[in-house]
Formats: sequence, C-alpha cells, structure tokens
Amino acid sequence: MLNESGALDLTFQALADPTRRRMVAQLSRGPASVSELARPLPISLPAVLQHLQMLEASGLVRTEKTGRVRTCRIAPRALATAEGWIVEQRRMWEGRIDPLEAFLEVQSEEKKDDDD
Repeated sequence: MLNESGALDLTFQALADPTRRRMVAQLSRGPASVSELARPLPISLPAVLQHLQMLEASGLVRTEKTGRVRTCRIAPRALATAEGWIVEQRRMWEGRIDPLEAFLEVQSEEKKDDDD
C-alpha cells in the first residue's frame, strides 16, 4: 500500500471538500455533463471546473469530450483504494481495542471481587 500513498493522499484531499464529495455522489448515480454537475451547486462554472480538475487529478473522476459536451464519470478504482485503506485501519484498531476491552473487563471483575 506504500506505493499507493501519493494516490491515496490525493483521493483523501479531493474528498475533503464537501463540494467535491457532492459531485462524486452525483456521479455515483451515473455519468453527467459538466453543466449537469454545476446546476445544483451554488458556485460559478469556473469554480466547478477547478473542483473537477482536482477530482480528475485524484483519479476519482474521468472525463471525455464529445463535441462541445464534456461528460464526467466516476472512476471506482480510486474509491476502492481509499476503502481498502479504511478497512485496513479499522481492522488494526479493532485488533487493538478488543484485547483492551477484555483486559478492562477482567480488571473490573477483579476490583468487584476485592470490594466484596
């Protein structure tokens, strides 16, 4: 996973912004043109294009131009990489927390026995 560190950093940087997350959510329902992406957003078209550039740089979104229309699509591989990292972190922390929880239960039982 170390080789993917730069890509993972870009993915999380892209997802850190609520406007970009909103765009990703919209694209997860299917492809959309830039103007369709921009329509529900309370920002200018140039600002939408800047967000879109960041999403493309992170690998989360791919675009293709046909005539005058630029169509955007989600690129699930970048999301899968981020999801894999999150799952790995969760497993690690659960592996640490479960023994701690068991230890604290034993300590609590021992304290209860001492108080009786």
